[in-house]
Amino acid sequence: MRMKTKNSISKGMLGVFTVLFMNGSLTTAQTADQTTAGNQEIVAKMTRYEVKKESQEKFQKVIADYVKQSISNSNNIMSEAYFEQEDHTIIWLFERWKNRNELDKFRNNSKQLEVLLKTVLVKPQKMIYVKDLEPLTKKQWRKTSKKGEEQLTIMLFVDAKKGTENNFMEVYHKAMPEFRSEPSVVTYQLSQLKEDNSQFVTFEKFRNKEAFQYHLNFPPIQPVIDYLNTSIKKQPFQDGIHNLIEFAPLIRE
Repeated sequence: MRMKTKNSISKGMLGVFTVLFMNGSLTTAQTADQTTAGNQEIVAKMTRYEVKKESQEKFQKVIADYVKQSISNSNNIMSEAYFEQEDHTIIWLFERWKNRNELDKFRNNSKQLEVLLKTVLVKPQKMIYVKDLEPLTKKQWRKTSKKGEEQLTIMLFVDAKKGTENNFMEVYHKAMPEFRSEPSVVTYQLSQLKEDNSQFVTFEKFRNKEAFQYHLNFPPIQPVIDYLNTSIKKQPFQDGIHNLIEFAPLIRE
């Protein structure tokens, strides 16, 4: 099926929908990695910043330092920072920590970032807490592209019609193992927004554009496309796609 898309990557390529993560039983390793002493739940947080153009370079440097320090913390699972391909003043910080206390403790000690936020933003930061469906382990989150690869990162917000949420998760639950087994997929994750269980966000990383094109033609993706074309509140679903450029990456292999 051919799909019309935003001019984010290329007209022929960006029929991207990135939806993943479904409900399902967790392995023992995943369950252990998902909880901590006291059964505190792993916290997953996305923060969106809209930064003044003249402050963009300075802000990126401070966020990059924040990422570097956080991933060296034993309580951090993942921390990554991106700007949007179509608007470099829109910056996203993705974090996962063993629990909320550890996230808050680290953030409270990040004085440089907190001071900078008072002067560089166009509008207040937006914090989005999510629940990862079939979560990845720390080791899986820390997987990287290899040096020299042109990594492609795509995020998609999905606003499901009420009553179709379980169907959406079931479609992805069936497709997820196959998506994650694709040879050039680095990361594939689906999460549900804490504030509204009918809203989801997907996060996908591919080693290059060719890997993404392969994914778009991968037969198990068709049920996902069918859902997105029929069961979300506002069409076209491609309007929810964000192409992201990582500016604080882990050291590549």
